[in-house]
Amino acid sequence: MTKRTKEILALLDEKYSREYKCYLNHETAWQLLIATILSAQCTDARVNIVTKDLFQKYDSIEKFANAELSKLEQDIKTTGFYHNKAKNIILCCRKLLDEYQGEVPRTIEELTSLAGVGRKTANVIRGNIYHEPSIVVDTHVKRISKRLGFTKEEDPEKIEYELMKVLPKEHWILYNIQIITFGRNICYARSPKCEECFMQKYCTEYKGINRKHQGKNEE
Repeated sequence: MTKRTKEILALLDEKYSREYKCYLNHETAWQLLIATILSAQCTDARVNIVTKDLFQKYDSIEKFANAELSKLEQDIKTTGFYHNKAKNIILCCRKLLDEYQGEVPRTIEELTSLAGVGRKTANVIRGNIYHEPSIVVDTHVKRISKRLGFTKEEDPEKIEYELMKVLPKEHWILYNIQIITFGRNICYARSPKCEECFMQKYCTEYKGINRKHQGKNEE
């Protein structure tokens, strides 16, 4: 790990602590799995509003597996892409019952074999449920890792592998949590709060902005 990477991680630890937290409300592994499927192209806050009633109505994997598609679609409609999400949730829960005795598996291969589960969702489960070192590449992690110069890739899986090389394994889950908080509070996709940012020194885009301004002043 480079001196620069150590300094970035130390700043994140200082600002956001080393506390492990999950932004999706859940009580069981299968609830987190469903909540994460719902979170695709949707905010965690919206998912938490939906799952508050959803997990009372469907309080077991069996109820999701046997759900009527049209009714489940209406129950999750406000999370967006509800046709695909409802179909995937039903298929996912049926496979959990048929092949895994109702238990959520822990390996990346088993998890990604479930309907609606990609590497991002699989790594959320591995990190939060099984405490396996994992990197979740969501929109915040993708955007900010590029701004910090950790990657130039666009593909989430390639970014995941690059971050695994750059970051120490014991910081993988923490990095996810800290960067999501950082992205929600300061480093927005549009109009980030650059002047308030404690990462100015390490941000490739902020340096670029400074160089542009410097060039204009010199003219």
